Amino acid sequence: MPESLASRLKRKARRLGLSDIGITPAAPSDHGTFLARWLEAGMAGEMSYLGRDEAMARRMDPTLNLEGARSVVVVADHYPPDDPPGVPDDPSVGVIARYARGRDYHNVLAGKLKALARWLDEAVAPEEGGGSGTGAEGGSRRDRHRSWVDTGPLLERELGRRAGLGWFGRNTMLIHPRRGSYFFLGVLLTTVELDPDPPFEADRCGRCTACLDACPTGALLGRDEDGAPVLDARLCISYLTIEQKGSIPEELRPRMGNRVFGCDICQEVCPWNERFAAGQEVDPAHEARPWPPDREGDPSLPSLDGPDLLEFTERILAMSGKEYRRVFADSALSRPGRKGMLRNLCVALGNYGRTSDDAARRVRPVLEGAAEDRSELVREHAVWGLRECGGAQVDD
Repeated sequence: MPESLASRLKRKARRLGLSDIGITPAAPSDHGTFLARWLEAGMAGEMSYLGRDEAMARRMDPTLNLEGARSVVVVADHYPPDDPPGVPDDPSVGVIARYARGRDYHNVLAGKLKALARWLDEAVAPEEGGGSGTGAEGGSRRDRHRSWVDTGPLLERELGRRAGLGWFGRNTMLIHPRRGSYFFLGVLLTTVELDPDPPFEADRCGRCTACLDACPTGALLGRDEDGAPVLDARLCISYLTIEQKGSIPEELRPRMGNRVFGCDICQEVCPWNERFAAGQEVDPAHEARPWPPDREGDPSLPSLDGPDLLEFTERILAMSGKEYRRVFADSALSRPGRKGMLRNLCVALGNYGRTSDDAARRVRPVLEGAAEDRSELVREHAVWGLRECGGAQVDD
């Protein structure tokens, strides 16, 4: 019996280094009611773009993103789950979410999805009597396939569950039963009809509430009446350090500790990660890079696996916004920009300075420099940090 196109596609995906792949029909979403309710409750915070009418419609119906779409291919790409010794417990180092320590995952995974789409074109061409580049519906590749990595109007995690890659944990992450949750998701929408995988129906969290209990800001609210996990983004450290553009609420700053970009706490305590995450093969592009990345290869540079807070802050204070964008152009750290990252660092420095008199002594000069920064946002958070570690009064 000849091997199916779906099976051959999966073999190609694994040759490209992708950890997992699943396929689901391009059918409408059944999460519309939950998403609308979540948005209406204001839990999206400043992410108002999630509620735009056109974007909502496209999230609910994948075929609005690609006319004639028949199948959705969902791929997973694992990233390193481990922290080096002392991270995150050492308050003098900054903790960057694991996914953001390597190259920008958007760029890495987008390249793999494009290669998968090219292979699919070539695979279906002989069946249609065409040459390389002829696809299932003819026309340009954009007419036949479209791909996204965390940027399109799609519900990637729901599509991943429908494609059999895992279930929604109480921490809202998609959890694979043999690999945990430390992976990126990419989506390839195609007009080619592919054999689908069975959806993942079971909820294997059971009675475990480890993630809810560990969240320092109380952002995880458990499951709603329909069983969907609920996250209040306005309280989430990942949202506060990346998506929020303005000031971080003062009552939340002490709870952020030394997390300066994103947060992995709800994944760190998950039993499925404790059991299965270690030992997964990962693309070297996702391994932690030295900083600044434009001097990669210099052995004297520290790693993004836990940079010294003082040194990291001083280096970024010395940069212009343009230089920051250049240095972190191929890094997820580009997202908050210079002033957003310095805002986060000032919070972490204030929390570090509160731990001891010696820490306060070390932190004050750096925060005093930040309190003179050209950005009002940076100055505000630097003043807060100085107050936390008993610094001299600085005019607001």
